[in-house]
Amino acid sequence: MAPQSEQPTGIMVEVTYALPHDQFLKRFEVPIGTSLAQAIQLSGVHQLYPEIGCAGFKAGIFGKIMSADTVLQPHDRIEIYRPLTIDPKEKRRLRSKNRARMGC
Repeated sequence: MAPQSEQPTGIMVEVTYALPHDQFLKRFEVPIGTSLAQAIQLSGVHQLYPEIGCAGFKAGIFGKIMSADTVLQPHDRIEIYRPLTIDPKEKRRLRSKNRARMGC
């Protein structure tokens, strides 16, 4: 009789948070059934970057915003998003206006 293989009890995930001058990246194992919010808490990112806060931030998996209760899959990359300081369309408009003024 062949030996029975053990079922995995955890999955590997990554949590990332990027600032203009710094970044956080942690790859670690979480229990199967862990939610996105639970993984962020387990990562310890809040201790290093308290501005994230416990609520009010947006997070996603591989660039797609997800709810906090989303159950993670193996190798998910959780990204914590910072609020925008300026609307991207407005930033392009301002850049174009400045170029026109400078004759570029």
